[in-house]
Amino acid sequence: MLNKSLLHPESIVVVGGSNDTQKPGGAILRNLIENKFNGRLYVTNLKESEVQGIKSYQDPGELPDVDLAILAIAAKFIPGTVEMLSRRKNTRAFIVLSAGFSEESPEGKELEEKLVSIVNDVNGTLIGPNCIGVLTPDYAGVFTKPIPKLDPGGCDFISGSGATACFIMEAGIPNGLTFANVFSVGNSAQIGVEDILAYLDANYDPRNSSAVKLLYLENISKPEMLLKHASSLIRKGCRIAAVKAGSSEAGSRAASSHTGALASPDAAVDALFRKAGIVRCYGREDLISVASVFMYPKLKGKNIAVITHAGGPAVMLTDALSNGGMSVPHIESPAAKELLALLFPGSSVGNPIDFLATGTAGQLETIIDYCDLKFDEIDGMAVIFGTPGLTKVFDVYKVLDEKMRTSGKPIFPILPSVMTAHEEITGFIQNGRTFFPDEVIFGNALSKTWNTPSPALLNPELPAVNTETIRKVIDESPDGYLLPGPMQLLMDACGISRVGEAVVTTREDASKMAAKLGFPVVMKVVGPLHKSDVGGVALNIREGSAVLAEFDRMIKIRDTVAVLIQPMLSGTELFAGAKYEPKFGHMILCGMGGIFIEVLKDVAAALSPVSDEEALAMIRSLKSNKIIQGVRGQKGISEHAFADILLRLSALLKVAPEITELDFNPLLAKEEKIFAVDARIRIERNRRP
Repeated sequence: MLNKSLLHPESIVVVGGSNDTQKPGGAILRNLIENKFNGRLYVTNLKESEVQGIKSYQDPGELPDVDLAILAIAAKFIPGTVEMLSRRKNTRAFIVLSAGFSEESPEGKELEEKLVSIVNDVNGTLIGPNCIGVLTPDYAGVFTKPIPKLDPGGCDFISGSGATACFIMEAGIPNGLTFANVFSVGNSAQIGVEDILAYLDANYDPRNSSAVKLLYLENISKPEMLLKHASSLIRKGCRIAAVKAGSSEAGSRAASSHTGALASPDAAVDALFRKAGIVRCYGREDLISVASVFMYPKLKGKNIAVITHAGGPAVMLTDALSNGGMSVPHIESPAAKELLALLFPGSSVGNPIDFLATGTAGQLETIIDYCDLKFDEIDGMAVIFGTPGLTKVFDVYKVLDEKMRTSGKPIFPILPSVMTAHEEITGFIQNGRTFFPDEVIFGNALSKTWNTPSPALLNPELPAVNTETIRKVIDESPDGYLLPGPMQLLMDACGISRVGEAVVTTREDASKMAAKLGFPVVMKVVGPLHKSDVGGVALNIREGSAVLAEFDRMIKIRDTVAVLIQPMLSGTELFAGAKYEPKFGHMILCGMGGIFIEVLKDVAAALSPVSDEEALAMIRSLKSNKIIQGVRGQKGISEHAFADILLRLSALLKVAPEITELDFNPLLAKEEKIFAVDARIRIERNRRP
C-alpha cells in the first residue's frame, strides 16, 4: 500500500546522486531541485562531498532520518542499502530506478525478492525496481522528461512502462492534457498498477482527487483487484481508460472445444474492462484522445452537431461518428431557418453546420448558441476550426473558450492547424483547454467513450440451482470430460432444458430407444471429442433398419464407447459456453451456432457471474442478433430465454468452479423454447489459479 512517506515526504535522499545530469542519479536530483521540492533534500555519493550544490554524505550511515529514498546505484548494492536505511534511518518509502533485477536474470530475481522482503518487514512501500520514478504535486521524483505542470484537475496516470509513460505525456501535453500524479511501477515487485488504483479508490475525494485515471498495463497480475477498484472509482464519478499491451498470441493455442478456441486471454481482458466500465485503448494517440474527451462534461445523448468552416474534415468526422454508433442528426426545425438567415450565403445548417471559410467568430458564437438553446435534438457539439494562415484566429478561439465555459452542452474543439495557428492554440491551452488535432481520431474516441458500458454488478442475483446434485456430480467424477449421464444430471440441476436422449451400447437397445424417442432421430458417437470429424454424427434417421446400420458403423469408430440417440428437432442453432482463464476466472460466451461460430466467430464474452442486463447486452451485441430478433417473416427467439441460460451457467460455475470448459453447441431454439442438443463439460481440479 502507498504511504505518506512516498506521497508526501518531508525529506528525500537520492542514493547515487551525481553531478552528471546525463545519468539517472544526476537527472533525478536536478529535477527535484528545479521543480522546487520544499522538504529536506539529501544526497549520498561515495566520491563527492557536494553534488549539484547539495552536501553529499559519502557514508550513508551518517545521514539523518529520511522519509523517502530514491536509489540509482548498481542492483547488487541496493538490498543492503535499503536494509540500512529502513533499520537505522526510519525510511519507509523507496523508489528503485536501477535495472538488473527480475527482468534480467534468475540472480536478479533473487535480489528483487530479497529487496521486497526487507521493505515488507518494516511495512514500507517500494516502487520499482527498473522504473523512471514518481511525479506528485510534492516532488518530481523522475529522472526523465517531460515533467508536466501538475494540476489536481488533470489525469492520474499509472504505467507499467517508464518509457511509455514518457511518450504518452509527450503526446498529451501539446494538446493541453494535464496530469495530477504519475506513477511508473517498473517491475511491480511490491506495488503494481492494480495496487495504486486500489489506493486511489480507498482515498478518493470527489472535491480534490483527479476524476480521470489512465492506465498502461503489460500484465494484469491482479484482475479481481483491478475490476473491484476500477468499477468502484467509476461509480464514484471517475472515468478510466487503459491500454493493455500484448494482446496478440504468438502461435496458436490447442483447444478442444469451440469455447476453448474462442476464449483467448485477450478476450478476458476485454471482458474485464467492459465489466469494470474501463474504456479500452490500443495505443498512445488512442489513450490521449479518450483522456481528452474525459476532460469535458459527459454527453447526455449521442446526437452531435458538427460545426465547421471546412467541408472535408466535417465529412470525415461525420463518417467516424456514424460508424462508431453516434448520430449526426439532420436539423430542419424553424430555428434552423432562422440560423441560416444569419450566416453568409452558401452556408448550410442541416448538420454538419458549415459556415464557410469566410465565417466569423461572431457567426460561430451564434451557431453554438442555437445548438445549445434552440436545437433540442443536439446533445453536444464538435467544432472544427483551423486556418490557412492568412489571418490570426485569436477571436475564434476566444469565443470557443467562452462558450465552452457557459454552454449547457459539451463542446469539443478540433483544431487541426497545430503549426499555422500555433500561437493561438498555445493561448487556448494556457486557458486550461484541451483540444483535438484530428477529427477522425476524435470521432473514434468519442464513440468509444459513449459505447463503453457502466460498471456491471459484481455479485448479481442468479437463478436457484440444485447445489447438492451439482456438487455430488463434480465430487464423484474424475478429471476430464464428463460422461453423458453425469452431464445430464448437471444440466437438470441447473434448470437447462435438454432434448430427450438415450445412451446405448447394444444394437437391441439402439433399436428400442430410437422407437421410444420417436423418428426421425439423430445418432452421435460417445467418446471422440470432435464427432463430426470422425463421421460420428448421423442425421434424420427415419427407420429401425437405418438405426441398426448406423449403430454397427459408429460403434467401430476409434475411441467410441457408446452411441447417443436423440429426436431430430428443428430450430435456430445457438451456442453458449464457459471457459476458465487463469487469474481472471470464468468467462461466459454466447453466439449463434452452426456457421456463425465455425466460420464467422460471432461470439460475445463476459466475466462470470453475469447479470441479466449483461447477458442481454451480450446477445444484442452479436452481429447476428437480427436473426435472433426474427427476419423475413420468421418468428424471433426469446432473448430473455437465451439470457436465462447464461445466468444459469454463471450459477453452475459458482457452485462448480472446477469446470474449465463447457460447451452447449448447438442449443436449438424456437421462440420461447431453447433446448440443449449437444454438450461437453470438462473438469480439472489441479489447475493454475
